[in-house]
Amino acid sequence: MPEATTTPEHYDLFVIGGGINGCGIARDAAGRGLRVGLAEMNDLASATSSASTKLFHGGLRYLEFFEIRLVKHALAEREVLLRNMPHISWPMRFVLPYHEEMRFETDTPVSRLLGIFMPWTRGRRPSWMIRLGLSLYDSLGGREILPPSKNLDLRDTPEGAPLKDKFEKAFEYSDCWVEDSRLVVLNARDAEDRGARIMTRTKMIRAERVTDHWLITLRDEETEREFEATARMLVNAGGPWVGDIIHDKVEVNSTEGVRLVRGSHIVTKRLYDHNKCYFFQGTDGRIIFAIPYESDFTLIGTTDAEQEDPDQKPECTPVERDYLIDFANQYFKKQITAKDIVWTYSGVRPLYDDGASSATAATRDYTLKVDDTGGAPILNIFGGKITTYRKLAEDSLAKISPYFSGVGESWTADAPLPGGKFDVDKAEQLVNRVIRTYPYLSDFWARRMARAYGTDTFEIIGEAESEEDLGQLFGATLTEREVKWLMDREFARTAEDVIWRRSKLGLRMKPDDVARLDKWMASQRSDKSSSAA
Repeated sequence: MPEATTTPEHYDLFVIGGGINGCGIARDAAGRGLRVGLAEMNDLASATSSASTKLFHGGLRYLEFFEIRLVKHALAEREVLLRNMPHISWPMRFVLPYHEEMRFETDTPVSRLLGIFMPWTRGRRPSWMIRLGLSLYDSLGGREILPPSKNLDLRDTPEGAPLKDKFEKAFEYSDCWVEDSRLVVLNARDAEDRGARIMTRTKMIRAERVTDHWLITLRDEETEREFEATARMLVNAGGPWVGDIIHDKVEVNSTEGVRLVRGSHIVTKRLYDHNKCYFFQGTDGRIIFAIPYESDFTLIGTTDAEQEDPDQKPECTPVERDYLIDFANQYFKKQITAKDIVWTYSGVRPLYDDGASSATAATRDYTLKVDDTGGAPILNIFGGKITTYRKLAEDSLAKISPYFSGVGESWTADAPLPGGKFDVDKAEQLVNRVIRTYPYLSDFWARRMARAYGTDTFEIIGEAESEEDLGQLFGATLTEREVKWLMDREFARTAEDVIWRRSKLGLRMKPDDVARLDKWMASQRSDKSSSAA
């Protein structure tokens, strides 16, 4: 075993896990003056946080489980987040087609009440109840940017054209899109800019309490070098591994646990022409979304399946794939098959284990638990959803602050992420500005850059007067100039980091191009290591 270094670096707060919760907490804490370290054993957002359905949403269906607090917080957060990241998040309208065969899941509190007081509905989800739920959805969290819900006639409309003729009416409401993995990276980058140390490909081997602090042993997964750090407090934001960290790495006595629920998605070529999302309700009571994706594709998901082992890579199983295909085919005129799928992905949601009877019924709310019974404190993060990550971080700092003196006040509600300092309704103006400044970029290229990097686009491209000035072209508009930025400023190390997490260009790049990119990035890392030595 490699020997650990003898001079540990000291932190006030050390965060384990580089997903959205860990990076959000690191950013908030660094902005309040704490000395913060963060270790992620893989790439940032390499697990749950890059495998979501890519939505900032209140969770309309959670109302059926009486998750009022969760929905209210999520609805209130949508517009806070929109204002702070208008480059990677934007409003989206959702179309909910209605038919009389729609049913509840049989174990929701609302379905049980309806069965008692209105047994003649026989488990069906009546239209008046959906309209009531949407009215509540409109008013719970407050709205200034997003338009309200409304009824929609699907006959002879763009929204109705892709759907089977039996769907004649629908409800339409607002939620938001978000580039989930870019959200994580930008939080990490902003945390680093505020003084945090972000360590990717660095695994926490163990942590032990030494009177008033933690002694943490870490391993660089690329060099296998072990080193130590100390911290006055730990934050366990390990996501699917939160339980393993509690019991195997820090050996804290806790009865708290997570329920691992796998959510799988399929991506097809674009199935319809408009830019609205569909909210489909199945005869089994579950729901899925069909969402315009990366200009030329449609994203369909998600499933809810139990996953036992966090170390087992989650994959969309043939059963889940066929379930999503069959579900979508209940609505679309043009029937899709497995041959239409261009990509699948799957992630594990670490839900707080509240004893729910099914994966679908398990709470999506978060639970924060501080353990300081053995000396130095540790905060364990259970559950949560991407929409409430900022609020989770803020609530975490409320738990953390009593252990430190002079901690600053809450600040993230009005602090744009890097590249996001412009008004929500000015996103198209930003795209046009990129096109005017760099006329050699195609419309797709300019739009992609503006939507990924916002105002940082002008720092990345700089004074380049032609495509050639941007260096080697790896394919699908990805250039050497952009990749250098991703390596220097956004923690990217490999081609996979770039084409599946910092972007989704993996949907467009050829295998030979990806191999060439990976080889070039490896040479850049080698040159940098040689220079440092």
